[in-house]
Amino acid sequence: MDVLSGHLSESVGHWATLVLVCITGLYLFQTFCSWYRLRHFKGPLIATLSRIWLVRAVSGGTLHLDFHAVNQKYGSLARIGPNDLITSDPAVMRRMLGVRSPYRRSEWYTGMRFDPVRDNIVSVRDEDKHNALRAKMAAGYSGKENENLEETIDRNIQALVDLIRNKYLSTDSENKPMDFGRKAEYFTLDTISDVAYRERFGYIATDSDLYGYISNVESVFVAALMVTIFPSINWLLGLRILKAALPSDKDPLGIGKITGITKKVVAQRFGPNKKVERDMLGSFIAHGLTQEEAESEIVIQITAGSDTTATAIRTILLHLITHPRVTSKLRTEFTSNPISSPIKDSEARDLPYLQAIIKEGLRILPPIVGLMSKEVPPGGDVIHDKFVPGGTKIGFGALGIFRDQDAWGQDADQFRPERWIEASPEKLKEMDYTLELVFGWGRYQCLGKNLAMIELNKIFVELLRHFDFNIVNPLNPVRSVCHGIFFQSEMWITAFEREQS
Repeated sequence: MDVLSGHLSESVGHWATLVLVCITGLYLFQTFCSWYRLRHFKGPLIATLSRIWLVRAVSGGTLHLDFHAVNQKYGSLARIGPNDLITSDPAVMRRMLGVRSPYRRSEWYTGMRFDPVRDNIVSVRDEDKHNALRAKMAAGYSGKENENLEETIDRNIQALVDLIRNKYLSTDSENKPMDFGRKAEYFTLDTISDVAYRERFGYIATDSDLYGYISNVESVFVAALMVTIFPSINWLLGLRILKAALPSDKDPLGIGKITGITKKVVAQRFGPNKKVERDMLGSFIAHGLTQEEAESEIVIQITAGSDTTATAIRTILLHLITHPRVTSKLRTEFTSNPISSPIKDSEARDLPYLQAIIKEGLRILPPIVGLMSKEVPPGGDVIHDKFVPGGTKIGFGALGIFRDQDAWGQDADQFRPERWIEASPEKLKEMDYTLELVFGWGRYQCLGKNLAMIELNKIFVELLRHFDFNIVNPLNPVRSVCHGIFFQSEMWITAFEREQS
């Protein structure tokens, strides 16, 4: 019996070893095939063999710098994964984003779903569905059907000004530092909710991270981004047992709480006693969005729109504070021109130095630097004289595009608004054309661009009309972490009253 048992154990051992060898061999064969199909593109060695490099880059907090370093070292079309390339060539980006381009959104976008089984305007990959959604939402985002859009933004800027004056105004005898990193997001969250459905969340009024939403987003964002690297995770999240662990509109805090508030507001716009408003949500519904679609789109608008616009505001204000020469020239421009109080968007667009500052701020640190990969069409493509097989994903090397010295000059790493003033008409046209990629391009251009630009056109003039700002710690002015979007806090500044011009 012992002999029989020994033979059986030996046989099982042999089979287990054989299975292990077969699995290992299959893995090595697949790895080799994956490496071989893109062997003519250079990149970090580990990135050519596995997705470990991407995981490390996404979770490390310096995503924009990591991507930029790859393009600097390996060229404008470099390899960052077994099936992933990244480009810092604006022409390649436009080639992929053009209206008639055969490129399509890759599986990366699956990770942009807030509900594992429901798409939104950012996550949807089906072109027909994407175009249909954009058609229904375009008027709401443009402001054409959003009553008193400018006035809505103005009152939220005034609320920020009042908060600074009433709670954080410093004097020669007393400093009252504030974390403008947080205040900027309080402003954008209140503004986007006010624009969307005429109900401000109340972040500025309470001067707090209501419902712990901001801290919640920051704590779960990296884990959520793993779906962009391993799309199959989304299928698992759709299972009932795992879906129960995701944010719910019944949650008292965090993303779930904001979702719950949004669903309640949207529900009021449907049914027999529906509320009708001429705001963004009202426009969406008037153009045919269903209740479920409206819920998804408002939530994605709040989460995506608030972070990115806040990043642009922080970045530009920080550069204004640390470049007093630029601030002085800007003040001279808006005090020597007949502008309203608050400034109108149309007036701001006619101030060339203000526009140069905004453009330079968006260039020096693009608010969105995630991969946003597009998929090469089935027949493949030839880029830079190299064949790119069909199904390959090509991502957005944002910092490489906007810090390229050939395009922007030897001082491309420096904040210098004058480059937009000094450029020849031909060069300026080229620069503007490239800068458009900050907001996407072609059929994938960000619908929220108009709203963001109105906010940027107004807020710096109004803040600098009322206050002089100083950085509390010049050696460490802001805590900035990047996982595709930027989480910025501890931007401690002081504000001093100045005579209004």
